[in-house]
Amino acid sequence: MTTAPHPETVEPTAPHTGALDKGLRADALGLLSSIVIAVSSTAPAYSIAATLGLIVAISGTHTPGMFVVAFVPMLFIAVAFRELNKIDPDCGTTFAWVRRAFGPSAGWMGGWGIIAADIIVMASLAQVVGRYALLLFGADGLAAQTLPVVSVGVVFIAALTYVCYRGIEISARLQFVLLVIEVLGLAALCVVAFVKVGTGHAMTGHAHPSAAWLNPFHGSFTSVSNAFLLAVFVYWGWDAAVSVNEETKDAERTPGRSAVISTLMLVAVFFVVAVATLAYAGPDFLAKNSGDVLGALADSVFGSTLGKLMILCVLSSTAASTQTTIMPTARAVLSMAAHGALPARLARVHPRYLTPGVATVTMGVVSAAFFVLLALSSSNVLADSASATGLLIAFYYGLTGLACVWVFRKDLRRSRRDLLAKGVLPLLGGLALLGAFVLSIRSYLPASSSATHFAGIGGIFLIGAGALVIGVLLMLVARGRYPGYFRRGL
Repeated sequence: MTTAPHPETVEPTAPHTGALDKGLRADALGLLSSIVIAVSSTAPAYSIAATLGLIVAISGTHTPGMFVVAFVPMLFIAVAFRELNKIDPDCGTTFAWVRRAFGPSAGWMGGWGIIAADIIVMASLAQVVGRYALLLFGADGLAAQTLPVVSVGVVFIAALTYVCYRGIEISARLQFVLLVIEVLGLAALCVVAFVKVGTGHAMTGHAHPSAAWLNPFHGSFTSVSNAFLLAVFVYWGWDAAVSVNEETKDAERTPGRSAVISTLMLVAVFFVVAVATLAYAGPDFLAKNSGDVLGALADSVFGSTLGKLMILCVLSSTAASTQTTIMPTARAVLSMAAHGALPARLARVHPRYLTPGVATVTMGVVSAAFFVLLALSSSNVLADSASATGLLIAFYYGLTGLACVWVFRKDLRRSRRDLLAKGVLPLLGGLALLGAFVLSIRSYLPASSSATHFAGIGGIFLIGAGALVIGVLLMLVARGRYPGYFRRGL
């Protein structure tokens, strides 16, 4: 195996000079593969199944408007990723860019935000994979039991970790197949739902589409911010395409383009599915079945036989997202190790497959262990962990937006384009997400806000804020063990 330079000898990259070479396979991915990775990582079917009902429970028929509003800061942050990637195509993304802007400690916490969010969400993904895989093969009884679901989920994590370990090209090809299955399933759901609505065969309680659905500002300020954060979780994942920038053709341009294109594609998917399901089933049904909206709709829309299509759709979506969650986390760890912020062995790249072998395996093992721990603790804890992920997403996306403004602060007067793309849009996106983070931290503090609680504090707050506190403690440990990284300054 090849090893990255020792942490004490790796100097930070100067502005506008490109990323530190880490030994990954260059020019392995094109624009299409990059877009596929971005959309697959978002896992539209899984995100809709797990989150749509929760948003509807808060926003009702105003949910389509909430998806549009949440898309706006996502697009702005995607622009920030694009601009930062142009000058520094580092697979550490937020870690590398926040470090450049605000220093080593802030960069370390930005990298930790990526790692913590991915590890926490992997538990939820693995549970869904385990359950849906058993349902697909008719093992409904086993799908209701913890041990079989956990066993299948761990096997999936291991299998997809191996795929990521073997090479970026194999990963991209598998992503394409899984995404096709997922998109076809969602398209079929929308078409059949709209046809049944048009022919008078919608479910009792269905809603009639109107322009009012585009207004997301319904209810209290706190409820709107909670719904917004849930919608942000739905969009999360497109930055996976940027995390493989060092393995992409035209590394300075292609990843950023794919990030922007994928967010535009995603808002279309989420908006259409939200309108179709509300028009067919109505807000009460969706809110009542918030744990699995697509599974609840499958038999009614397609019938009992074709209803398996939705199971396959969600299963492929979740499997794809599991794989593309491992990929960016391994590369964030690789970048942090290569820059001397983590143990040097985590920067080792497989000599044949040219993948971050040690970091990938480490991510798989830690994710599996965390999943088993949460699943055996309580299904409610697992549910709260998925919601807590939104806090970490808002944290590191918001931090990236502000970093973009600071990195390009001297360029903002050069042209209107620079002012908009490097200043105004990233700033608005960053402030919106960090604002949602602060508001949601407050709203998730009470015990009543979560499925679980401890000492009167909500489980979502404990997991989300707790993950950041753990990050600070780990950073203090790293400061003692790797002083060279923290001494280098900006």
